[in-house]
Amino acid sequence: MARFLPSLLLLLLLSCNDDKTSGDALLDQQPYAPLTDSIRRFSNNADLYYRRAGRLFEGGEKEAATSDIRKAWSILPNEPIALRYAAIMRQVNEDSALHFLERAHRQLERSISVEVTLARAYQKKGAAEKALALCNDIIGRYPNQLDALILKSELLSAQHRDAESLATLEKAYSYAPFDADLAHDLAFAYATAGNPRALALSDSLIARDPGGHHAEPYYFKGLFYETTGNKAKALALLDEAIRHDYNFLDAHMEKGEVQYDGKQYEAALKSYQLAATISPTFADAYFGVARCLEAMGNKADAKLNYQRAYSLDKSMTEARDAAARL
Repeated sequence: MARFLPSLLLLLLLSCNDDKTSGDALLDQQPYAPLTDSIRRFSNNADLYYRRAGRLFEGGEKEAATSDIRKAWSILPNEPIALRYAAIMRQVNEDSALHFLERAHRQLERSISVEVTLARAYQKKGAAEKALALCNDIIGRYPNQLDALILKSELLSAQHRDAESLATLEKAYSYAPFDADLAHDLAFAYATAGNPRALALSDSLIARDPGGHHAEPYYFKGLFYETTGNKAKALALLDEAIRHDYNFLDAHMEKGEVQYDGKQYEAALKSYQLAATISPTFADAYFGVARCLEAMGNKADAKLNYQRAYSLDKSMTEARDAAARL
């Protein structure tokens, strides 16, 4: 049998070579090949692994991306690598991402970006108190840290601590009054609270938009009047918002709510149907359609639309129960 050993050895060597080739094949393809060549020459360069991990992640190669970013972190644990590591891990396993962020927070003391990302991970996990504590710690050191202030406002709102949430949002806005997203968040909060400052802030947004490109300020004013009971003025302003942006889904939905509450079921039905036309997979629109049809006595079509709403959003148990009831 000795005469067969050389052949067996050759087969084993070829097999090992095939495994190596298949393992390297992905990394030797474009757009990864240039970075792979560089990594072969500079195997301890964390930035090369970091950059290749990004490309792999964008290409949907999560396993290979995870391997690269883990290697980059082992060579050089810094903030950009930590944030990309967390982003990749969130797509693989939320708990693993959270555990990594906790470790990164301990290693990278005073990294605000890592702290805020960890706080948002706590928020998603339902650990609101941990998230709030982290936000307060950041704000204690950096009172004008917008991300921490905005997140704190969200957390307080989720706990129905509306006055504190609004005060925190106002503080954030005072530091960045020309941040459009922040201004919109504050105007929305004022409007839903029935606070007349919603009108002044919305008017200031309109004044900053001489071309009339933005529909949101009219929507916020409409919300304010809806909240404070002036339904006619609310409808007029929601129509104005739609005139500025016909595809403004929230305005169509809010218009439907105002009409439905006023027992204008046919008008509300049209508003919800328009919303469903704009966004055919928007479960809330079909739920609105179903409510109107039920109120109009069309129980068969109402049931179909409740079922459609639930099929699009399994968390919408109200639609499921309404369909069962009918």
